[in-house]
Amino acid sequence: MTRKTTDKQPNLYHAHRERQHRRILDGARKLFDERGIDRVTMAEITSASGVQPSTIYQYFANKDDIVWALLSESMQEASRRAKLRVDAAPSALARLTALLDFMADELATNQLEVRFMAQFDAIYAHDWPAERLITLESQINPEGFLVFTNLIREGIAEGSLRPDLDPDLTMHAVINAVIGAQRRLASLGKKVEAEYGKPIDRLFRETIRVLLLGLRVPEAPARPHPQKQKTPKSPSRKRSS
Repeated sequence: MTRKTTDKQPNLYHAHRERQHRRILDGARKLFDERGIDRVTMAEITSASGVQPSTIYQYFANKDDIVWALLSESMQEASRRAKLRVDAAPSALARLTALLDFMADELATNQLEVRFMAQFDAIYAHDWPAERLITLESQINPEGFLVFTNLIREGIAEGSLRPDLDPDLTMHAVINAVIGAQRRLASLGKKVEAEYGKPIDRLFRETIRVLLLGLRVPEAPARPHPQKQKTPKSPSRKRSS
């Protein structure tokens, strides 16, 4: 009986720690979206999450650590969901299309996450080294961009993508173009819709459609059926009587 009680206590403590950790991250994410990462303080995150001021520092040394913990969660979850979609597609072109469609669905249904990523990009550009992000990406996906580059190679081999594409350059260009458009549209939202008169979801899906058209092998124009040439009739001769 004593042993069961002893075993149960660590589990309860671990569950309590998980709840505290979750409350801090959820409180921070909400504040970041409402006010912007730069304008939020650790004291405000503490208040929003409902933990004691001394408690938050048991989990995170500073606000940067909270931002990176949220980033790690977002990247892991997005990678998991994207993989399910991509792996189910039957060809390289279909997998590439599924990946871009997944990003369009994220913009439509998960704008909070996309806006957070846009905020992260802005701060990352000035405050954090590339090595830190590269390390995190390699932990989540050890194969890195090789997976995406191989999609281009497979598409060229199967004849669905243009043969003049450079796999490494093309995939990096496509990923950066799509991510940039997705995060800009999520950040500006209604302002983009007011400026261009189109919903952001429609604008983004059109961006994807145009990109895919540029990657695909152009369809050969249909050749007109050759018309049968009529044999000219020889002039009839009148019989001489």
